[in-house]
Amino acid sequence: MTRIAAYVPDLMDRSKVAAAGGADVTFVLAPSELATAGAELVVVDLARPGVLDALPGLAGVRSIGFASHVDKELADAAAAAGCDEVLPRSRFFSTLVELLA
Repeated sequence: MTRIAAYVPDLMDRSKVAAAGGADVTFVLAPSELATAGAELVVVDLARPGVLDALPGLAGVRSIGFASHVDKELADAAAAAGCDEVLPRSRFFSTLVELLA
């Protein structure tokens, strides 16, 4: 199983990630904790403060971020900061099980 670290503060979103990832998901309280979580996959809500700053520290760890489909500037900034996959939140949640497999 893939060890997953997630920074997803919204409780509704967090419950969806937890349901899809099961026991393999560890939720961190701050983006700065992602680099030391020992994960093989990191999932982040890109709209949260501090996430873009934490992305460069995740080199070598696959990262998936989600954001509003209308926030192209944020998506571009996340990709530039090293996020491997940047998805609109609707696509992220509709393919969540496959993404976390």
